Amino acid sequence: MNQIIKESLAKSITYQEYRAFVKQLAEENSNTGLEKTEALANYTKLNDRRMKRWDKTIKVTQDAKEKIEAFNRKTTWLIITESWCGDAAHVVPALNKIAELNPNIDVKIVLRDENLELMDMFLTNGGRAIAKVIMIDNETGEVLNTYGPRPSEATSYVNRFKAKHGTLTPEFKEDLQHWYNKDKGQNIISDVVEILTAVTPIYQ
Repeated sequence: MNQIIKESLAKSITYQEYRAFVKQLAEENSNTGLEKTEALANYTKLNDRRMKRWDKTIKVTQDAKEKIEAFNRKTTWLIITESWCGDAAHVVPALNKIAELNPNIDVKIVLRDENLELMDMFLTNGGRAIAKVIMIDNETGEVLNTYGPRPSEATSYVNRFKAKHGTLTPEFKEDLQHWYNKDKGQNIISDVVEILTAVTPIYQ
């Protein structure tokens, strides 16, 4: 296994520990990351509420559930995130919901700003975009795949807007949050199921 990944895994926390940590930060009016600001603390509070809602409400269809349960390779999903990231607050609970359905999948979380060497191995278009998931084979240490920072439909939505307007406006970011709320984690689930089913047949 790559040494940087190994070191990051050694200091990672579980999803439950991460949720408790974000909740505590929200209560303390603080945030993760190198930069502490009122705006980032407010995003952390908002994201704590978002994650709490998704933990309760994300549903996995029977078809997706069967495909997730069929995945038979012991893997660790190392997720890079921060408390203030809006996309991550929607993506990470959905990933955890998937992992809960299969004992072969173990979710571990690290913070981006504390793991920049790791982050820089998995950039998106040259940027340190989060949430980013690294799917690692427990036996070989091989990186099977990565996912993130956004689900496929949201990525397409963002790219179209950027191509037309050059940058993401506050209004667009609000629209994107509405998209996440309407989608209810389903695009994330279908994306990840596609990744899992692509890996599974080789090892059956």
